[in-house]
Amino acid sequence: MQLGLLTAPFPETPLDEVADWTADNGFTSIEIACWPASSGDTRRYAGTSHIDVDGISDAQASEIVDAMTARGLDISGLGYYPNPLHPDLDHSRMVIDHLKKVITAAGKMDVGVVNTFLGADPGKTQDDNWEEATKVWPEIISHAQEHGVRIAIENCPMIFSKDEWPSGNNLAYNPKIWRRMFDEFGETIGLNFDPSHLVWLMIDIESAIEEFGARFYHFQAKDVMIDDKGLYDNGSLSSGIGWQIPRLPGLGDVEWSRVFSALYRVGYDGPIIIEHEDADFEANDELIKDGFLLARNVLAPYVV
Repeated sequence: MQLGLLTAPFPETPLDEVADWTADNGFTSIEIACWPASSGDTRRYAGTSHIDVDGISDAQASEIVDAMTARGLDISGLGYYPNPLHPDLDHSRMVIDHLKKVITAAGKMDVGVVNTFLGADPGKTQDDNWEEATKVWPEIISHAQEHGVRIAIENCPMIFSKDEWPSGNNLAYNPKIWRRMFDEFGETIGLNFDPSHLVWLMIDIESAIEEFGARFYHFQAKDVMIDDKGLYDNGSLSSGIGWQIPRLPGLGDVEWSRVFSALYRVGYDGPIIIEHEDADFEANDELIKDGFLLARNVLAPYVV
């Protein structure tokens, strides 16, 4: 395993500076955020463009990889987390086209994984969204196969705010859909597994690792804290709004010793990438860095 971080919380800091700090503080892996350079997403922890993939040349791709390698960092994957199944077809087309550019860049960089979402129309049921996914995703998968890249789908429902209500913007958050994905799309598609989402969805983490660990192409380390008062006030039908609080590893309800025990049992030896979405550590870059260091210290004993 290699311990690293996702660069998304540093939107104004150049990649070389982020990489310097990452390497200087004991990390050995980095997931690089690749939203569009000109018009990124406006939600929290989205929109960061540390690589402009639009028209990236072979020479530019090699230069980026060489710069990371010189610092002792492996690139775990390129990250772009939009909604390819967005109900606005123009928006959907835009994000699909950019996702394909990220995949092309990953191929040029010899980075084997691109991390993203399957997407969803919040107004449709899971089954209806799945039918749309079978129409939209073959184009993306074919492009990934052409470039020798695998796609890792994060398992977040994307229900954190009222504009993502009630069905979320990513249908691939439960075992039923994961099985459909793997049966329909084959080995090109795997999971970018984040255990924190399973806590509030009441899906057993160890069972999920046991069943699907062989399809973990990437692993995001994030925690979540259940606010019992918020759950009392809002109830479970609020789909987590008002009572699920993203936290750094060690500050929430994920039992990391059990998670890593399960990972080792299934033989996972890929990257462990800290995803920082903790509002208590986001006011400035120094707090963000403190958060990453806190998470590093919690997870490092498990990473060998």
